Amino acid sequence: MAHREAIAFENFDIPLGRPIAIDSDSVFAKLVTDGCGGYCYEQNRLLADMLALLDLPSRPLLARVRLGATSDDHPPRTHTLLLLEIGGSPWIADAGFGGSYVPALPLIDGAFAETSDGASHRFRRIGQLGSLAGEWVLERAGARETADGRAHPDESWQAQYTFDLSEVAPSDLVKTNHWTSTAPSSRFTNLCIATRVLPGGFASLIDRSLCVSGSQSESREIADAPAYVETLRETFGLDLPLEDVERWPIFAH
Repeated sequence: MAHREAIAFENFDIPLGRPIAIDSDSVFAKLVTDGCGGYCYEQNRLLADMLALLDLPSRPLLARVRLGATSDDHPPRTHTLLLLEIGGSPWIADAGFGGSYVPALPLIDGAFAETSDGASHRFRRIGQLGSLAGEWVLERAGARETADGRAHPDESWQAQYTFDLSEVAPSDLVKTNHWTSTAPSSRFTNLCIATRVLPGGFASLIDRSLCVSGSQSESREIADAPAYVETLRETFGLDLPLEDVERWPIFAH
C-alpha cells in the first residue's frame, strides 16, 4: 500500500508521444529520481527490483484486464503483475493496477482481504493454464468512488483481471508494453489517466473528471490546464510542467 500511496499511477508520457522505457535504470530514474508516476510495466518493474533487494525474488505474469469488459470478451494480455514466494507459499503483488487498489494476496483459491477503502478482494481459481478465460481471477467488491469509475454501482463482486502462471519473457513485456502505449485501440492512447491510493480512499482523474473518496471526498470537472496542474500537484503528488499539459489532446485547440 505504501508504494501506491507514494507513487501515482499515470500515463502522461503517452499523449506526448514519449516512449515508455521499462528497464530498471529508466524506471528508477523516472519514478524515484524525477518523482513522476507510471503505469503497470513501470510500477511493477520498480516493485520487483525493490523486492529483490529484500531477498524476495519475483517473476512477472501477464493478465487480461476485465474491469469494464463484458463477460464474454477476451481482451489482450496487457497488464503485468508479480508472482513471488513468501514462506514457501505463492503470493501475488501488484503495485501497477490503476483501476483500483490491489492488496498483496496469497495465491490460494478463496484468498480474501479487506482494505482501508472499505473494499473486499478475493482470488478464485476458474480455469486451466493457457485457457482464454484464465486460470485465476482477481475480484473486488467496493464503492464505485474507490475505483476509477468502471466499478459496479451496486458494490457487487466484479472481476478486475484474469491471469495464469505461464512464464513471461522480458521480450513479452517489451512487446506488450509497446502495444499498450501505442495502439490506437488502447485505453492509454485515448485517455489521460491518473490514480492514487489514499489513506482510507482513492483518487481518480480520467481526462478532466476528478473523483476523490476518503476524508475529503469530491467530484468535479477540471476547468483548464492550470487547474489541472494544481490538482496533479495537490492530489496526486505530481509536478508536471504547464506547457506539457497544454499539449495534451484534452486541452489542445
